[in-house]
Amino acid sequence: MKLSENAVKWLMRFYPPLFFNRIWVKNFGKDFLTAEVKISKSFLNRNYNGTIFGGTIFSAADPFYSIMFWQIFAKKDIKIIGWLKSAHIQYKKPSKTSLTLKFSLTEEDVAEAEHALNTIGKFVKAYPVEAINKNGEVCVVVSTEVYMRKLSKDQKQAGTNF
Repeated sequence: MKLSENAVKWLMRFYPPLFFNRIWVKNFGKDFLTAEVKISKSFLNRNYNGTIFGGTIFSAADPFYSIMFWQIFAKKDIKIIGWLKSAHIQYKKPSKTSLTLKFSLTEEDVAEAEHALNTIGKFVKAYPVEAINKNGEVCVVVSTEVYMRKLSKDQKQAGTNF
């Protein structure tokens, strides 16, 4: 389903697994090539050390590259199914303040994925994202491996039941 950047932003803002972890989608950039997400530190996501719970940080990194690709290809009328295949999370320093995550794809990333989808029918690649605190320090680095598979014309695309 083709949606605008603003519509996806608002849908994701109130998606319960993100909302209750205090994960707020700030924006999706033009043509879904970027996204910015903020994790607000609160009693809902604080661990016993007073820092942001690692599961919250992982939840903030999980869906965004897949969603970005899904919308990019929906606008090109290419039906895909995709999700996070794997992730590697590296905690660099305690996250004592709110965190910001910035996701970014290039036109070359999109072309590479489209080529693989059109030739072999699937695409798998890892993309990095950093969680940065209010002081500009990198607290967490997550490598998110995206899996996408091209669907045939008669297969139903996930997420079309809105």
